[in-house]
Amino acid sequence: MKWIEVFVKTTSEFEEEVTNILYEANIQGIIIEDFQDVLDLEKNKNDWDIIDPDLLNNYYEGIIIKGYLEEEDDVEEKIDFIKEKIHGLPRYDLDIRDTEVEINTIEETDWNQEWKKHFKPFPVGKNFLIKPSWEEIDEDTERKIIEIDPGMAFGTGTHATTLMCLEALENYLKEDDLVYDIGTGSGILAIAAGKLGANSIGIDIDEDSVRTAKDNVKLNKCADNVKIIKGNLLNKAMDKADIIISNIIADAIINMSGNLNKFLKDSGIFIASGILENKKEEVVQALKANKFEILETSVMDEWLCIVARKGINE
Repeated sequence: MKWIEVFVKTTSEFEEEVTNILYEANIQGIIIEDFQDVLDLEKNKNDWDIIDPDLLNNYYEGIIIKGYLEEEDDVEEKIDFIKEKIHGLPRYDLDIRDTEVEINTIEETDWNQEWKKHFKPFPVGKNFLIKPSWEEIDEDTERKIIEIDPGMAFGTGTHATTLMCLEALENYLKEDDLVYDIGTGSGILAIAAGKLGANSIGIDIDEDSVRTAKDNVKLNKCADNVKIIKGNLLNKAMDKADIIISNIIADAIINMSGNLNKFLKDSGIFIASGILENKKEEVVQALKANKFEILETSVMDEWLCIVARKGINE
């Protein structure tokens, strides 16, 4: 099968508008390349360990938004829809004269591998270096390397919610802690906890995620202190944890908040992410109603990570 790649060059001011238009046209696999991020890394070399030199060679002043369409009968109609919508944006007092829409045809095998080109090794927090399993690292590093092949599971480490969870683990985890990672996805957070010296258990109801997470545990050679199980924490008879971490969605966190005390030690830590800013108060109120103290709230790209401690007012 062949795919149509829609390639939009624009500026950061139009990221949301153009992305929404692509979604309206049922575009799949949207990728956003913001070259300002590359410039920021170049200016602040002390903040990173490794950068792909090709990123600097391919500089474009603006952002590139890519997405993919199956090559089918109505593809021309969808392309016309995208162009018309984008060129209609000036009606909203926006200057879009520098925006270009290009179309390429690529083979399915190329499309399946396309996203991997954009997943490169990168540092997180004070301790970690996230490395795709298919990439090599040429330089020595003292960081703890987490190798990840996400497959069909969530969790490459690039999403804001995962980044904040990794940093929270660094701040609150102590060696030999027992950690539960609810909704483990690719297993990245359970593996990170294990790399920091904890005994961790990743839990997920999705069979593909469980399989992927187990493969990643083997890849990182940490099966001695990281386990992956299929199921729901609330249906398992397990020891109480020092830390429970859950990077899922706000509603699921609200629903589980009344049962967390059964699985968390007194003064234990709950790290919750996957929460959009407009859901903050609902999550906070649910946690407070169940005797949790809010220790801190981090914000990144409109996403929240809330750290809370069990046992206050008991």
